[in-house]
Amino acid sequence: MKSKPHAVVTGGAGFVGSHLVDSLLDDGFQVTSLDNFGSGRPTNLAHIESERFASIEHDVREPFPDLGDVDYVFHFASRASPKDFESHAVEIALTNSEGTHNALRYARDNDARAILASTSEIYGDPEVHPQHEEYNGNVNVRGPRAPYDESKRFSEALAVAFQQQYDVDIRTVRIFNTYGPRMRPDDGRVIPNFLSQALRGEGLTVYGDGTQTRSFCYVSDLIRGIRAFADAPPEVAAGDVINLGSTDEIKIRTLAKTILDVLDADSDIVHQNLPEDDPQVRQPDITRAKQLLGWEPTVSLEAGLERTIPHFADELDTTVDSSQ
Repeated sequence: MKSKPHAVVTGGAGFVGSHLVDSLLDDGFQVTSLDNFGSGRPTNLAHIESERFASIEHDVREPFPDLGDVDYVFHFASRASPKDFESHAVEIALTNSEGTHNALRYARDNDARAILASTSEIYGDPEVHPQHEEYNGNVNVRGPRAPYDESKRFSEALAVAFQQQYDVDIRTVRIFNTYGPRMRPDDGRVIPNFLSQALRGEGLTVYGDGTQTRSFCYVSDLIRGIRAFADAPPEVAAGDVINLGSTDEIKIRTLAKTILDVLDADSDIVHQNLPEDDPQVRQPDITRAKQLLGWEPTVSLEAGLERTIPHFADELDTTVDSSQ
C-alpha cells in the first residue's frame, strides 16, 4: 500500500499551479508537474528540492506519459492572460479542449480524482450579480475572449460527460481574479499591470472610466479552497462545481488608487478605451464553498498587495539587470 498519494498537476510551473505544487508537497504528496513552459516558468519551481517532486516538460494537448500510480489529477494548464487570447487563441482553445480530454482520460484510466480549473470567465459579461454556480453566463461566442471563455465552458461540459459516462470523480473550481507572487510582470492582468507601472514610475493604465468592478483573491486563500475541495469526501464534492474568489468587490479606479497608496507612489492614472467584451462587473457568490467546505478568503487586499510587491520589485530589477 502506498504511503504517499501521488498528484499530477498540469500547468505546475504556472502562477497558481506552482503554489498548488508547494501546498501538496508540504502535505507529503508525491507530485509530478506537467508543463510545456509556454506561460509557466521553470523559475517558479526552482526552489523545490524534494525527492517527491518531478517536473516534466510536456504539452497536455498530447497524450500523457506513463507516470505510475496516480491518485489526483489537477488540470490547471492554460494561458489565462487576456493579452494571450488573440496571440495564442488556437493554443488556448485546444489546451482547454483536447488537453482537458487527455487529463480526464488519464484520471479515468488511473481511477484518480480529477480537479478541473475553470474560471469566472465562463460567466462572460454577467447579467446576474453576484455570480452563482447555477448562472449560465453571458458570453460572446465570437468575441476576442471566446477562445478562452468558450473552451473553458466546453471543458466543464466534457467533465460532466466523463462523470456521467465513466463515473469519474471530477470536481470543478471556477477561479475568480487571483493575484500574488510568481505572476509575470508582463502578464497583462490588472494587478500585474498596475504594480509594474507604479514600480517603474509610469502612469497606471485604467480602461474606460474605471467604474468596472473585480474581486481580488490572494493566492494562498485560493489554494486553501482548492485543497479543501479536492480533499472533501465524494459524497460531499464528487461531480460538483464551486466558485472560489473574494467577495470584496472594488472598482478598478479604486484599485489603482489603493496600489498607489500601498506603494506610496505618485504615478498618474491614464485612461484608455475599454477593450471589447470587457466584463463590467465580477463578484462570486461563494455560498456553496462556505456551506460545503467552510471556506472563505481571509487575506485583505492591502495585506495581499504587501506580500506581492517584493516579488514584482525583484522581477523588475532582474529584467533591468538582464538587459544591461
